[in-house]
Amino acid sequence: MATAVIMPKLGNSVESCIIVRWHKKQGDQVTEKDILAEIETDKATLELESPASGTLLEIFFKEGDEVPVLTHIAAIGQAGEDAATLRPTTATNAPAAAPIAEIPTRPAALPKTNGRETALPPAATIRPTTTDVAVGVSPRAKNLAISKGLDLEDIQGTGPHGRIIERDIQAALAAKPQLTPLAKSMLAKGEFIAPEQGSGVGGRITSKDLLPAAQPEPQMAAPAPTADETQVIPLKGMRKVIATRMLNSMQTTAQLTLNAAADARALLAYRKQLKNSPEALGLQNVTINDLVMFAVSRTLLQYPDLNAYFADETITQFKTVHLGFAVDTPRGLIVPVIRRASQLSLKQLAQEAGRLARACQDGSAAPDDLGGGTFTVTNLGSLGIESFTPVLNVPQVAILGVGNINLKPVEVDGDVQFIPHLGLSLTINHQVIDGAPGARFL
Repeated sequence: MATAVIMPKLGNSVESCIIVRWHKKQGDQVTEKDILAEIETDKATLELESPASGTLLEIFFKEGDEVPVLTHIAAIGQAGEDAATLRPTTATNAPAAAPIAEIPTRPAALPKTNGRETALPPAATIRPTTTDVAVGVSPRAKNLAISKGLDLEDIQGTGPHGRIIERDIQAALAAKPQLTPLAKSMLAKGEFIAPEQGSGVGGRITSKDLLPAAQPEPQMAAPAPTADETQVIPLKGMRKVIATRMLNSMQTTAQLTLNAAADARALLAYRKQLKNSPEALGLQNVTINDLVMFAVSRTLLQYPDLNAYFADETITQFKTVHLGFAVDTPRGLIVPVIRRASQLSLKQLAQEAGRLARACQDGSAAPDDLGGGTFTVTNLGSLGIESFTPVLNVPQVAILGVGNINLKPVEVDGDVQFIPHLGLSLTINHQVIDGAPGARFL
C-alpha cells in the first residue's frame, strides 16, 4: 500500500509551507530518511525526509506552491502502484480527487505561569484551498454571490480574518441599485452607466435615468521598456508570506498609531553604567533595545489589555509576556519570540535576544522560536528613523516601534535645554483598545 508524504506541522502557528525545491523526481527510488524536498515556513527553510522506502510514485505539488500543513504532497510505494487515493484536491500536478476534510490542529503544550497553564488562542483549522473556490469566502456566501451575479473582488469581508460571509453578500445586494428590466438590458450593452439613485419608486433606476458612457480618448502608447531596462522578480517564498500577512493585517484590523518621545537621559546613563560594569556580571553587551524590551515586559503586566490576542470576536489576555522582536535578515523580516520575557532578568533577556537574533540571521531558528508572541517590539532607531507606523502582528493587538534618540528642546526653569529623547510609536487595534489606555501604556 502506498505511503503518503505529508506536509509537516512545524510549530503551533504554522498553517502552510512553501515547497522550495524537490530533490527527487517522480519515478526515483528513495529510501527512508532520504531528503525529498526543501520546504519553507514563514521564517525558516527546512529539509523534508522520506517517511518510507520505495518508488516516488507521484508528486502532487510543484516547486513554489504554498501547501497547507498536514496535506499529502507526494506518494511512495511499489513501482506501478496507484496513488490516486492519496491525491489531494488541491494538487497542482494532478487531477482533483475526493475532497479533504478540515483538519483541526491543537498546540502541543501550553506555557505555564506559576505552575498554571496560560490560555492560548483557540486551535486553528486548516482548510485546503481549491482552484475554483475563492480564498476567504464561505460556501454560502459564494453560492449567493454567484446566483446574484456579484463580483467577490468588490466585496470587503467582515468575518474572521477578513473572510467574506453571507451577511456581506446580503449587504452588497441591499446597497446595489434596483433597475427596471429595460434599464438592465441597456446597461448590459456597455453603452450606458447608471446613477446611484433613479427617479423611479424608492429610487429605482429606469431607462430614462441612464447616462451615456463616456468614450475614452485615444492615447499615445508609451514606449515599452526593453529587457535590459527592467528586472522581473516573482513574489514567492518568505517575501510572498510577508506580503500576504501585512495586507491581511491592514485589511482586518482598525490600526491606530500613537507617537511620543521619552526622556532618554536615565536610559543612556544606565547603559553607560552597564558598559563599564565588571565583565563577570555579563552585562557589558546589553543594548538600548534590550533595556527597552525589559521595560516593556514589566510594563505590560500592568496593562493586560495590550498583552492579548483578538481573533474570532474573542479577546484572550495573557498573564505572561511572550515578547516578539523584529530582526532584519537577508531573507526578510523575522520576528522571534522571547518566551516568558516578563520572568527573565535583564541579563537573561539580553542573552536570549542575542541568541534568537543570531539564529534568524544564519537561518537556524527553529519554528517554535518564531511563534506564540503576545506583543512585539520593532526598532528602526539604528537606521535614523525618529517615528513610524508599525503594522500589527495579528492576532496581537499592539506593537511598539522604537526610533532613534534625538535632542529635543525642553523648557526647564524658564530656560531652553536640549535633552535627548527616544522616539516611540505604539500601534493598537482600535477594535478592542481605546486610545487612552494605549496612551497610558506609552
